Amino acid sequence: MKITTPTLSVNLPLSRPSGTLSPAEGERDGVRGPLAGSWGNLSRARRCSGRAFTLVELLLVLVILGTLAAIVLPKFTGTTEKARRTQAQTQIAAFKTALELFETENGHFPKGKDGLLDLIQQPRDAQNWHPYLQDETSIPNDPWGRPYIYVCPGKHNPSSYDIVSMGPDGREGTDDDITSWQQPNQKQ
Repeated sequence: MKITTPTLSVNLPLSRPSGTLSPAEGERDGVRGPLAGSWGNLSRARRCSGRAFTLVELLLVLVILGTLAAIVLPKFTGTTEKARRTQAQTQIAAFKTALELFETENGHFPKGKDGLLDLIQQPRDAQNWHPYLQDETSIPNDPWGRPYIYVCPGKHNPSSYDIVSMGPDGREGTDDDITSWQQPNQKQ
């Protein structure tokens, strides 16, 4: 009895498909033979994927950035609030200077809750009036966008006036108010 084995013939293309490596390029990757081009592509794909970031690396970077933001952002917000308080104190000081000059030249402080307007608009009872706030067409609001409160005669200064910025909370009479009768770093 004679056993015959079937033979398998493989026809390989003589030209290589586009995008594959030549056998010489495949040999550089350590692959030889008729399938060197296909193996070369696989090797190149593996090399390219080695250059990407893993999920763990990306998460680590996000954790580091989040930690830095948690440390740095509160410092900037505190600086902004401090700058607003300083701006309100500076505006109140400018009002005080203008009001003192108004009183010296006219014999009295502006009366009523709209008395600050008398610094830029001539009132009827002021004989020696001139604009007391330069380059102003209206009384500026405080740094939080609210109008200053002017009272004459004042509750805290009965012989003159009180000026109040309600501060960040927008409520009068709280600890964050900025006033004309307090020193900058003094509490009520």
